[in-house]
Amino acid sequence: MRTLYVSTEVFPALKTGGLADVNAALPSALAALGVDMRLLLPAFPAFSKAATGLQPVAQLAAPMLAAPLRVLRGALEGVPVYLIEAGGLFERDGNPYVDAAGRDWPDNALRFALLGWVAARFADGAIDAWRPDIVHAHDWHAGLAPAYLAARGGDRPGSVFTVHNLGFHGEFAAETFSQLALPPHFFAMHGLEFYGKVNFMKAGLHYADRITTVSPTYAREILQPEFGFGMDGLLRSRAAVLSGILNGVDGAYWNPQTDPHIAAHFNGADLAGKHACNAALRRECGLTASAGPLFGVVSRLTAQKGLDLLLDTLPGLVAAGGQLVVLGSGDAALEQRWQACAASHPGAVSVRIGYDEAFAHRIMAGSDVVLVPSRFEPCGLTQLYALAYGSLPLVRRVGGLADTVTDATAAARASASATGFVFDEASATALGDALKRVFMLWREPKDWARLIAAAMREDFGWAASARRYLALYRELRPQA
Repeated sequence: MRTLYVSTEVFPALKTGGLADVNAALPSALAALGVDMRLLLPAFPAFSKAATGLQPVAQLAAPMLAAPLRVLRGALEGVPVYLIEAGGLFERDGNPYVDAAGRDWPDNALRFALLGWVAARFADGAIDAWRPDIVHAHDWHAGLAPAYLAARGGDRPGSVFTVHNLGFHGEFAAETFSQLALPPHFFAMHGLEFYGKVNFMKAGLHYADRITTVSPTYAREILQPEFGFGMDGLLRSRAAVLSGILNGVDGAYWNPQTDPHIAAHFNGADLAGKHACNAALRRECGLTASAGPLFGVVSRLTAQKGLDLLLDTLPGLVAAGGQLVVLGSGDAALEQRWQACAASHPGAVSVRIGYDEAFAHRIMAGSDVVLVPSRFEPCGLTQLYALAYGSLPLVRRVGGLADTVTDATAAARASASATGFVFDEASATALGDALKRVFMLWREPKDWARLIAAAMREDFGWAASARRYLALYRELRPQA
């Protein structure tokens, strides 16, 4: 089985979100199952620097470019990789999607159309004399890959399109279509036209042979207007080829027994190291000594993540004896509100704007509870990291959060299956009620210890998910 894996981020070379973590682990998990897995990425400077053994394997004349582009082959974190060099389109420092002021690069449509176009050219065997059985495209950046394959027609690789977050569409002005070198009839309702604009996400959803999302519950949710972002009608029409495959966790990297970033190592049978991590995190963040629970947040600061709801409940959390550590960035207004909150609660609330990978590990190891009160959440990795570190997740019952956290009801506690706290309504009241349940159980150390033990027994490694992807590939190419 030969699979071309098309995306834009891979940890640790380049990360803006959880997509990078998935791309670091899933290809390796599939390779372990015998898949000839190769990455296709733009030649962002971070990748050009991190890849080893790069050698040019093709020069192509893309119809949307004045000059030829080059494809280089090498290895990235032990996985074969192809990088696309295209006359400065990708060779820019900083964020791969936006400039230093946070504005989308004005030529993003061209940049990511090119990613899809090159992916489709592999069908000809024109690049490295290698022809994939499957082209697996990830999120809107690679959404045109299935469209270019469909335009090619004839004998072509099967296409899989994975939606990591339906909220980001990759939408561009109608006149952009003329740059894409696609057949004119592709700009239509049954194509990549979306309310008069070009929509890369819709292209992937419409043209791919199979569609996946990153959790079973999210696959059902996006068929509804509340979660569908205008795509629910299209998705309902394609429900027969839509499935949800849960993301996993790289157990070698997120492991409290070996993690180099944390103050002390620990496991489910011996939590002494976790207590040391808790004390070290409080000291690092300037929090006062406290017998109350320490809550952690590692998140984008956006409305999607429900962190405005948390702000509304924070006075009650602090009054009950809780403390909070926040790491994240995003919406400027939310950043300011969180910074003001920290200033109003010295010694109880610590906020760090930005992202720090090592600090994120210390929050996972040192927190008693990790908060993920999202309005919607395709999968979520934060709660999976929290479970691995015995930090009980408090989550809203949506998407992958619903699939991975078992609420600490009386029945679940009795059966030793409870692993965290779950609430339903996206409101400060519902979140506040869940926090009250946290404090009630915190006062029952034996019950709390049983929850930690159950959480740390959970296994969300990539092996099972990789097998499901391989089964999907074989549906499309049973002879491979």
